[in-house]
Amino acid sequence: MAKGSIEADSDTVAIRRGRPRSAETTNAILQSAYTLMATTGLAATSIDAVARHSNVSKMTIYKWWPSREALLIDAFLNQASLMLPLPTSGTPADCLRIHAAAYANALQGEFGKVQLAVISECISNTGSAEIFYERYLSYRRTALIELIAAGQKDGSVGASGKPEDLYDAIYGSLFYRYIFGIKPISPAQARNLVETLLNIKSR
Repeated sequence: MAKGSIEADSDTVAIRRGRPRSAETTNAILQSAYTLMATTGLAATSIDAVARHSNVSKMTIYKWWPSREALLIDAFLNQASLMLPLPTSGTPADCLRIHAAAYANALQGEFGKVQLAVISECISNTGSAEIFYERYLSYRRTALIELIAAGQKDGSVGASGKPEDLYDAIYGSLFYRYIFGIKPISPAQARNLVETLLNIKSR
């Protein structure tokens, strides 16, 4: 975490000179924003609060993020990358099982509550969840759709539907069950859902 006040705002000065932003400072801001969202709620997670918690100047935060919503989404994305890394090895079928199970498990904790709160904030302030889709969901959705397509190509995924429709059926079901408070899907059930919808042989 960044130490000391940034009276001269050295990070902003570095950006003006064309140097990349400080990874340490960026991480401090993102971690602070997520921690505040998870512990004090979205309403209390203001730019002022994040600046105090991370010990970084507000000027730096405003320089790097175009809006509070963008910062909150990026903080959530950062946490998702730690908790739910996108699969990079193994067969497509195995990667999809593992990721869906991990997502189902994460939804039952603070991660699920923060995700719902961030989406609600975006809709409340802009009238849609477009900014959430652009900054968070689009990339992860595309990566998993490509994984399903790879599984169809190598034969490990037997379902013949469009990869994007199959993705939406899996993750839409998980989120639908969560958002409406229907009995949650366990990680084991999430794996079974993937196997059923994608026509994958169970192991």
